[in-house]
Amino acid sequence: DCFYEGKNFLAIHPEDCIDCGACEPECPAEAIFEEDELPAKWKHYTELNANLVKAWPNITSKRKPLPDAEENKARTGKDAELSQEPGQGG
Repeated sequence: DCFYEGKNFLAIHPEDCIDCGACEPECPAEAIFEEDELPAKWKHYTELNANLVKAWPNITSKRKPLPDAEENKARTGKDAELSQEPGQGG
């Protein structure tokens, strides 16, 4: 219930997430961390997520990874490619 869908990004609502860790092993990109274990280089995503969830639809079912997820997993410098456009939700 804490996940919100954008066109090419999922955001976690930082206020609703209880840091239970249940979603961490499900993330194919290994990009989910408990708040106190979040690497410093990704701290800015907490505020970004808080803003994006205001406009994006909530998702409650697991989705398949994006087609290019595996090749983009380790690539850096992708912030400029993040679309602010909402996803389909559901």
